[in-house]
Amino acid sequence: MDLSRRELFLGAAALPLLPPRQEPPEPYFTPQEKFRDVSRGKPLPHQLSPEKRAEVGLTRDTWKLEIGSDPAHPAELGRPKVTLDWAGLLKLAERRAVRLPKIMTCNNISRPLGMGLWEGVPLRDILWLAEPKADVRRVFYYGYHNDDPQQMFRSSLPIGRALEDPPGMPPVIVCFLLNGQFLTPERGGPVRIVVPEAYGFKSVKWLSHLVLTNLPVANDTYMDGNNDVDSHLKTAARTLSLPKELKPGQPILARGLAQVGISGLSKVQVWVTPSTTVWPADDPWFTKAPWTDAQILPPPPDWGKRWPQPFTKAHWAAELPGLAEGKYTFRCRTIDENGAAQPMPRPFKKSGAAAIEDLELVVK
Repeated sequence: MDLSRRELFLGAAALPLLPPRQEPPEPYFTPQEKFRDVSRGKPLPHQLSPEKRAEVGLTRDTWKLEIGSDPAHPAELGRPKVTLDWAGLLKLAERRAVRLPKIMTCNNISRPLGMGLWEGVPLRDILWLAEPKADVRRVFYYGYHNDDPQQMFRSSLPIGRALEDPPGMPPVIVCFLLNGQFLTPERGGPVRIVVPEAYGFKSVKWLSHLVLTNLPVANDTYMDGNNDVDSHLKTAARTLSLPKELKPGQPILARGLAQVGISGLSKVQVWVTPSTTVWPADDPWFTKAPWTDAQILPPPPDWGKRWPQPFTKAHWAAELPGLAEGKYTFRCRTIDENGAAQPMPRPFKKSGAAAIEDLELVVK
């Protein structure tokens, strides 16, 4: 899926304007400087001095990517070691550039880090520079982490996902642009991996090495924390705007975002209940609650594609009737395109945070 900027930004102009209270509560694409950051490293690589970053290959002039075989589990390559520099990457991008919208989310944090339009070269085009021939089962990759083996952060993919895209899914990319601008050091620049359907730990920053391996299993750093390293992005709703205190009878206006996972998004729903409500223990996910449908807001202008689109976000808004004095709990949830209500179909921790939020609301 190669989306042009025109397709993404210029096409839903025919949509009716929303009432002022239902405008999206934040820009659709997050400016680079507004992304939340969960980078690893001591010191953080993006906080190194300009001189040190140039010395270790973290500037566009000095960046290099090494592509080779895993010495412990060798793959058969026609070119055993290939080095790609910045000029070579841009040359590939002249004819093979792909841009894709993606929400970046941490596996174990409920709030997304940001939503961006990422651009780069398909990973497969770069892997083929090494002329793989046989004994290739996975590719793992890592970036610069202070020349300290203990700080290395790596992720991996089956070679099938690296070389071929499942139906309707964009390719994994070696990324150098975000929202039309070169990646900043904070966002993993000069170059990072972006895996469209995955949580952020698969999209390694400060990319420096691609390793083709005959290893049959994942060797991701995230395995050490008991995380599911093959989990796709989940569908889940979060609240961005909710009054903490209202007057009796005053309508409740809530706004938020839905993270659209691999199973898509069909509905966002909301529910308010007195805080004293005791819910049956055999219904931990409130499946029998009287949920109310929220409004999923339209896409950015000229989106021109499926909406909501997997691996992105959609804003939602809801207005509920006013309440009597008291303390209440507000909740929101998603229904995916398979009819599964959040946090199903995968309610487990360590495979993507998707628990239903509960927020306090006071009427007095």
